[in-house]
Amino acid sequence: MYGCKNMVTKMPRQSYSSGSYEGIALLAPVSFGYERFSDHDASWFIGNTLAQMLKQANLSKADVDGLAVSSFSMAPDSVVCLAEHFGMTLSYLEQLPYGGSSGVIALRKAARAVQAGDAEIVACIGGDTNKQHGFKTLVANFSRFSSQSAYPYGAAGPNMPFSLITRHYMDNYGATREDFGRIAVAQRYNASCYEQALMGAKPLDMDSYLKARPIAGPIHLFDCVMPCAGGEGLLLMPVERARKTGLPWARILAAGECHNAFSDDAVQYRAGWSLYADSLYEQASVASSDIDILQTYDDYPVISMLQMEGLGFCKQGEAAKFVRETPLTFDGNGLPHNTSGGQLSAGQAGAAGGFLGLVESVRQLNGAAERNQVENARTAMVSGYGMINYDRGLCSSAAILQKGNA
Repeated sequence: MYGCKNMVTKMPRQSYSSGSYEGIALLAPVSFGYERFSDHDASWFIGNTLAQMLKQANLSKADVDGLAVSSFSMAPDSVVCLAEHFGMTLSYLEQLPYGGSSGVIALRKAARAVQAGDAEIVACIGGDTNKQHGFKTLVANFSRFSSQSAYPYGAAGPNMPFSLITRHYMDNYGATREDFGRIAVAQRYNASCYEQALMGAKPLDMDSYLKARPIAGPIHLFDCVMPCAGGEGLLLMPVERARKTGLPWARILAAGECHNAFSDDAVQYRAGWSLYADSLYEQASVASSDIDILQTYDDYPVISMLQMEGLGFCKQGEAAKFVRETPLTFDGNGLPHNTSGGQLSAGQAGAAGGFLGLVESVRQLNGAAERNQVENARTAMVSGYGMINYDRGLCSSAAILQKGNA
């Protein structure tokens, strides 16, 4: 397990190891109910995601003794309210307020709980609803920074900080809108082969991307995710228990997280991944060149570029060159990236967006991705980025997964 340590005289600490994730299996990946708007509550999406996971694994609610949930729209309920609502008696509960980093963090915490004997089977789920005007309400009250220092002045939501981040990246590293477009266009192609993707049936080419209406600064329409409703989840349990289900499973080679890294940077151009990426590869005994699939958190293309750099797929400032030279489609013989279309084409189902890449990675490694299946996929990197608090994302996470029998 890796994380960032304390900082001395403003310098980032080095990461540390506290044991492997040996013996933990990931299975029953489920994506549920994606729709633009919904009158259902978040608990409905979370509960239905759980039900499909249990059906897939031929388990009952009584078999599950742990629940780790991330949701923006579940309040005033909490995860223990869900336990009552679902009729479950649990020994382990976790509520994860880390936005796009929540999936990997849920994975880490649940794995440690199972290793410690605090639970045997943990359901890890991200789920949210999206009612009419729901996103407007969310961004207006997202944090104290948002409600007091941004929203009253018309800088509502993430478009403002990502406009600054994108412009800063373009000015410093020479990236162009075409470079960001390569990510968006490739992901739309991937989405065309993924049934759940809300925009999968709407083709996107570079010309359409470049001509899309402007939103904020260099950000145009197809740089932005579409808020929606939906759920993402998977089950985590000991390998011995997973074998009894008869299902394929994936395992965790390494995982890490870091929060509020490089806080002195005037404009964000990096996050915590670089503080623990080397340790991840060392523990996993792989290199970036061994990764068959990369799933980044993609609320805007520039953030996918920061993850590519921070996780060592290219040097800092060279992600634009990397995406020019590297095919990103699931069948392009390059580096398959966000193989389900990512949030840019599947939609951003609130906190479920932080689980989307994780669930898709397990689906790919288990050979269950169907039309968008990456051939011979054995190892995946999934990364998270979350909690835009005024001007930057505060959370970063990443995990390296491998096919269970690899």
